[in-house]
Amino acid sequence: MSVHSTVNAFLGRHGFSAKAYDVNTVIDSLLYDMEKGLDVGPGNLDSMDATEPMIATWGLPPESSPKNQTVIVIDAGGTNFRSCLVTFDANGNSTISELEKTSMPGIEKELSKKDFFEAIAKNLDHLKNKASRIGFCFSYAMEITPDGDGRVIRFSKEIKAKEVEGSLVGECLAKALEERGWNKLEKITLLNDTTAALLAGAANAVEGRAYSSYVGFILGTGMNSAYIESNPIDKIAGLKDSKGNPPPASQIVVCESGNFNKIQRSEFDLAFDKTANTPGLYVMEKMCSGAYLGPVAGIALKTAAKDGLFSDAFAKEILALEKLELKDMDQFFYAPRKTDTLLGAIAAKGTQEDADIMFEILDAIVERSARLASAIIAASVIKSGKGTSAALPVGIVCDGTTFYKTHNLQYRLRGYLNEVLIAQRHLYFEILTIDNDITLGTAVAAC
Repeated sequence: MSVHSTVNAFLGRHGFSAKAYDVNTVIDSLLYDMEKGLDVGPGNLDSMDATEPMIATWGLPPESSPKNQTVIVIDAGGTNFRSCLVTFDANGNSTISELEKTSMPGIEKELSKKDFFEAIAKNLDHLKNKASRIGFCFSYAMEITPDGDGRVIRFSKEIKAKEVEGSLVGECLAKALEERGWNKLEKITLLNDTTAALLAGAANAVEGRAYSSYVGFILGTGMNSAYIESNPIDKIAGLKDSKGNPPPASQIVVCESGNFNKIQRSEFDLAFDKTANTPGLYVMEKMCSGAYLGPVAGIALKTAAKDGLFSDAFAKEILALEKLELKDMDQFFYAPRKTDTLLGAIAAKGTQEDADIMFEILDAIVERSARLASAIIAASVIKSGKGTSAALPVGIVCDGTTFYKTHNLQYRLRGYLNEVLIAQRHLYFEILTIDNDITLGTAVAAC
């Protein structure tokens, strides 16, 4: 009996088959959810209501890069908290300086609202009064106000700061900074990392290259997408900003794709969800992104051990695993015979068949991630209504260590996009890689 047949039978028994996640089927479901989210916003998770908030940003990319300006940039991501100065010269060229990195507040323990913003303010002491504007890339679900602040909807990526949910981030941070002796700031602009990536693409277009639109896509600790919506958004039709202006006819929309839940989950997904900080939420993110691929794969391996797929010695080692992370999977993928890695050391104690079975189970987890991620990107390209000209493709700015470093994920994703967008729909795209994209895009938003 072949290893491949054994693994497929095992995965099927537990409701997991990467090939069952047809990319076009997922695209159709995403487009349904996106339309509902634009019309009325998210609703009941246990119904056909939208689960993606489809957050209107009230903004579009600038026509050119900012000039002769210096701003403070904050990047609060899934694991790290980065802060720096970004200066644009007279030609729009940017320089990053005084960069510092620390851990994201709320990772280690539950923080109160006051403690959360005090921790952020303390992290910015090295930039005190060095600019009057702050661009704050806050990579969690938030509602963007017409004037550029952000109200936290809820945290993902296992951040523990429940009391912060519902707060205006810019307003609370400004207060915390003033309490630490800062001058009154001109403005704090909130945006998501996908918006920052999209803005970086628009502001850093290569001379002679043109794009009909842009998509921002993040696949790292978490997962999300943003695109430019060309039509008026029904749910904000009656709103106005502080100057009395109505919503723009076209604007960047942050999908919060990780919330999407109209998709079948395996027994492994359901078992992990019960242990997560947000049970029942962020269904798609838990099936795609770097924070979750390892834990879900760990459950799959332990289930395989209990089901008798491995030799006794190998199964004993697998069942003794305390935790599994994506980096452990990648170390095994790239060097299966290396014995100084977590899974390599276990493989050395088993048979070649044990190693092959483990490899195929782990690879199925990655394959599913590639399929789902490609569906998310494709849905954003389709929803933009652009990319119909081969010479004016949609520029897709991708970021995230899971996207770039996970074994074979990027190559599979590109293949699926070529098939479902170019071959089947005659929609054209180009994946863009921009150095320091989140930092630069956040700086652009602040100017």
